Amino acid sequence: MLAARLRTLPVPLATVLVVVTLVASVAALAGLVATDQLVTGLERGLSDPGGLTMVFGSLLTAFSVRAMVWSRLVPGLPLSHSLAAIHVALGGNHLLPLRLGEPLRIVSAVTRSGIDVRTATTSTVLLRSADLVTLVALGLICGPSIMAGRLGLWGVAAVMAITTVAVLAGRQLTRRSPVMTRLPGAGVVGLVAGAWLFEAVAVWQVLRWFDIDLAAQQAVLVLAVAVSAQLVAVTPAGVGTYEAAATAALVAIGIDLETALTATVGLHLTKTVYSLVAGGVGVVLPRPSLFGRLRMTRPMTTEPSARPGPGPVVLFLPGFNEAAAVAEVIGRAPSAITVDGLTRPVEVYVVDDGSSDDTAAVARRAGAAVVSHDLNRGLGAAVRTGLRLAADRDAAAVAFCDADGEYDPAELERLVEPILHGESHYVVGSRFAGAIHHMLPHRRLGNRVLSRWIRFVTHAPLTDGQSGYRALSRRAAEAADIAHDYNYAQVLTIDLLSKGFDYREVPISYRFRRTGRSFIRLTHYLRHVVPTVWRQLNTAGQPFGSTTSVPRRL
Repeated sequence: MLAARLRTLPVPLATVLVVVTLVASVAALAGLVATDQLVTGLERGLSDPGGLTMVFGSLLTAFSVRAMVWSRLVPGLPLSHSLAAIHVALGGNHLLPLRLGEPLRIVSAVTRSGIDVRTATTSTVLLRSADLVTLVALGLICGPSIMAGRLGLWGVAAVMAITTVAVLAGRQLTRRSPVMTRLPGAGVVGLVAGAWLFEAVAVWQVLRWFDIDLAAQQAVLVLAVAVSAQLVAVTPAGVGTYEAAATAALVAIGIDLETALTATVGLHLTKTVYSLVAGGVGVVLPRPSLFGRLRMTRPMTTEPSARPGPGPVVLFLPGFNEAAAVAEVIGRAPSAITVDGLTRPVEVYVVDDGSSDDTAAVARRAGAAVVSHDLNRGLGAAVRTGLRLAADRDAAAVAFCDADGEYDPAELERLVEPILHGESHYVVGSRFAGAIHHMLPHRRLGNRVLSRWIRFVTHAPLTDGQSGYRALSRRAAEAADIAHDYNYAQVLTIDLLSKGFDYREVPISYRFRRTGRSFIRLTHYLRHVVPTVWRQLNTAGQPFGSTTSVPRRL
């Protein structure tokens, strides 16, 4: 079909073609429509509460029936999500060319209800095919000569081809679908026909505002001709195609050309208003929205059951090519921490993330144990390794900070004290609650913005969502699941809070690194972090971590 062929064109060329076609269609309609008659008809509709209720009520009923059919065919799809997806697609088709709103129906169903893509796609294709075939059949019943004449030989052939392909594909795909087990039957076809009849009521009522009083079968015929013609719709909402086909049907019935075209424009405008309003509602309701969950639910907080045992405090420093700074950072770490009369040794490790310099050798000479990745895997992977290491060491508390000198290991006691007191599972050092000796202005702004975003997402009272100085209880370290290798900051907080671990901040000091170069680049950071956070929020009950190889100990 023409629309399918147009989708294969290069995007710039297709865009130009769509814009030119839309402008030409609108210009042609503007030159032919009787403006006074159009305004009069629309004003009559606005002053007719009963008629308006009938129009929008019949449209809502028609699409509700279609939603009921879809939910019946796919038992895992709730009616509310089905109705929202159909309305989102309807609104998208009125905003996008080439009927590109249709994929939004699948996206909405998959994102919001969790059905698999194969089932959503299969059922959509089958039901849209049933829609078309049923509509054409209704048109042929209500006006066989007009419908056949307007659809033409090629149109009939296209409908037959669509039907054949849909049935064959449906039989194949339903065998593989975990939900769908049968093709639409007579009951489904009957409901689809009922939906079209309800939509025909809206056509009948709108045309009455323009002094066109059709019989019921004539209203069905006009609808059938207009919608069938949109198989080749190029512009958004099929502007031009819809008007031409519906006008031709009205003229064939005996309505004069000017009145028919003006009434058709009014009809299309009315349906467009419904489509955009209902589509807009369908984007946000029901929850989750089309965009998925954007915030966490508020979980029950897991209170620390008791003070941790006498195990060591493990401090690990993830580092990549930090030979110039790592020795100084190690030297500032305390050798032991005493809390409530109990002294615990501090064990310092460096997680060398595949450095190409002598970070590992320098760290070892400075007195730290070293765990190395064979390849550079990313900061998130290094933190994951460190947490696993601390859990294996039976640590009373585990803390980590960057190996570049931006954070002060001498403040370690401040970080782990709430954990050693048995008051908290997860403590973050906040630079903005403490002392920032130097931070580049654009980084300060970026940190503020991202922190506000994570505070919104998590409901947590955090001030520094990107801090590189954090401490965890052993229980939290064992449960932590870092969702990607690139970074850990946001995803670790979301993971722990979603599992019920409490969040606490303590003030720390910060100074900008004096050696080396940060790996953070805004575009790369957002490209990795934002999609991962979205997946965390919308993958309930599934692990977020990735499988990594076991590092070698040097």
